[in-house]
Amino acid sequence: MRDELHSNVLLASPDPALLHRLEPLLAERDAHVDIALTGEAALSLLTAQVSHDLLLLDANLPGMELNQLLAAASGRGFAPIVLIADTVTPEALDRLSEGILADIVPGDTKPVFWRIRIEAVLRTQALTRKLDRLDESAALHALYDRLTGVYNREAILATLFRETDRVQRTRSSLCMVLFDIDDFGHWNSRLGAGNCDDLLSQVAGRTLRQLRSYDLLGRVGKDEFLVGMPGCSSASAAMLAERLRLEVFSSPFHAGGEAVRLSACFGIASSNGRSPLVVLREAEQALEAARNAGPESIQCFGDCQGPAPGPVAFLSSSGGDELLAW
Repeated sequence: MRDELHSNVLLASPDPALLHRLEPLLAERDAHVDIALTGEAALSLLTAQVSHDLLLLDANLPGMELNQLLAAASGRGFAPIVLIADTVTPEALDRLSEGILADIVPGDTKPVFWRIRIEAVLRTQALTRKLDRLDESAALHALYDRLTGVYNREAILATLFRETDRVQRTRSSLCMVLFDIDDFGHWNSRLGAGNCDDLLSQVAGRTLRQLRSYDLLGRVGKDEFLVGMPGCSSASAAMLAERLRLEVFSSPFHAGGEAVRLSACFGIASSNGRSPLVVLREAEQALEAARNAGPESIQCFGDCQGPAPGPVAFLSSSGGDELLAW
């Protein structure tokens, strides 16, 4: 029980015999025990800065209604509450079914059985916390691409739907930049899937460093990334695409002991308050036009007044690496 018990236990009871039985049992497990003989004393300890890992509350505690004490105890966090009661009332059973109480134990229970009940409560508490952490982890995995750490396709589209609602209300602008790494299948065959996963992570990291704090980045395909840019015109989006083409792809990537030259094509579309699915399809059409125009191309769907970029001047590694190029 030592690992589950941690350090702080609140034992609130006016019964000397009960205190005599429980205090040594808790102390022998290296728990620090706070004793309260009245409801007021228990409430004072509950509202103090010290966090308790287990609360043992006597139903016969004088000086305060039990419901008031339970409300204060349950509001202090996720510490299990064991009610000490010789008579189990329907109200106490309701609190047990609601999860406010972790257990109800008669006051005259022998120490050996107290030990079993406390261990069961704390093990259940530990399992519940573990499940909560797993739920939080699952929620994160539902939002983020496991490989690159940016939004996955579903999450970025959901976020763009919310952003589109804001655009419609404020009559502001929103642009999408969709880019795809040129001939990534070649690199997958040449370097292997694991090394190419590393390349994708590097691309995502470099791209994030070029974006504003409120811009959105998601991985929407194997080697396709989508940038959502609130408050951005198509001309500004074209300038960002040029900056990504230069800053992200003009210096070598490293994977599998090799220095690798990557490039990408970019497709740009403006929202104008329309559904993100419609805008994404337009960005896909612009990206397809960029692919047809050749590697490192940037194309806009419809009117796009931005720079007319030329090919990237690739920056060789300062370490003198021999670069792999396709």
